[in-house]
Amino acid sequence: MSEYLASLDAILAMLPEMWTALGQTLTMLGIGLTAAVVLGGPLGILLFLVADGQSLQNRPAALVLGWLVNTVRSFPFIILLVALVPFTRIIAGTSIGPLAAAVPLSFAAVPYFARMVEQNLREVPRGVIEAAHAIGASELQIVLRVLLVEARSGLVLALTVLSISFLSYSAVAGVVGGGGIGDLAIRYGYYRFETDIMVATVAILIAMVQLIQFTGNRIAKRLDKR
Repeated sequence: MSEYLASLDAILAMLPEMWTALGQTLTMLGIGLTAAVVLGGPLGILLFLVADGQSLQNRPAALVLGWLVNTVRSFPFIILLVALVPFTRIIAGTSIGPLAAAVPLSFAAVPYFARMVEQNLREVPRGVIEAAHAIGASELQIVLRVLLVEARSGLVLALTVLSISFLSYSAVAGVVGGGGIGDLAIRYGYYRFETDIMVATVAILIAMVQLIQFTGNRIAKRLDKR
């Protein structure tokens, strides 16, 4: 009983630092996901449009874009994190902290989400696209009113998967100076052998994953009109 009370007291004493770490994790995740949607979304649409058999088919462009996306995705995140340190210093002014960690997170998120967008657009029925072309819709109208509308449920689920994946990436970024839940778990759970703090941080991450997945599933279900 005394050990349980001691663990509870230790966790309660750590609450302010846990809140700070949670805020840092959400900052990294928010910046990374924003970059994924703003940059990766259009890149995924372009990858789809220039592919073979599509309206803007362009094999050289498809090969170049595909090569760039695959090159970035081939890097293990921890290596990408280290490789981008000089670039991170230019962008964020420092190589440590949540804002600095958000730079490689964003860099990794863009091609990751771009491929997900491309895959979801490929699942849009070909007949729907051809019908839009037949009535004289422009490429922009087809993208906005046909492709994105038809694929919206899948895109929400793709963003959900990306969010959960990059939550773990943010923990890795925290280990090398990015702060956040991962940094807290390593400093107290690993270096100081405070198992109760480690368990608490793992519980926070599990709760976040469950919340993200539940929210994503509910939104996708509402948007799915099939």
